[in-house]
Amino acid sequence: MIERLRRFFDRNVRHPAEAGGDEAEHALRLATAALLVEMSRMDDQVTDAERTTIEQALCEKFDLAPEEAADLIRLAEDEAREATSYFGFTSLINKYFSPRQKIHIVELLWQVAYADGHLEKYEEHLVRRIADLLHVPHREFIGAKLRARGEA
Repeated sequence: MIERLRRFFDRNVRHPAEAGGDEAEHALRLATAALLVEMSRMDDQVTDAERTTIEQALCEKFDLAPEEAADLIRLAEDEAREATSYFGFTSLINKYFSPRQKIHIVELLWQVAYADGHLEKYEEHLVRRIADLLHVPHREFIGAKLRARGEA
């Protein structure tokens, strides 16, 4: 399960230190998709608002074509269904991304959590857990939450 995502990263993503700005940003969107899909599934009901938020995050914020976003979402859904923990996803993110990019991922997770108009305790728990696994400082975790809530 995680091996398929790892191969996808190895095939399509170079380490940000070796990549230019655009390639590093492309790597961020790939890693983010799997976690965003998992966030949308936290309350056992994926709403249209959550789907729209994920699509917007992948298309608008990361400048993806709709077809590329759709492919990415399909891969992320497959991986999220098979995953038994978040460590596989977060270890890849920790390997490839800067602290600023990790904070951005946490903010996008908050946006998906707030997309349906209310924050479930399981959604908040997942964001906390992912932020801890990504080594995002608590101050940045709270800042990301406030920015996402302000946009909701």
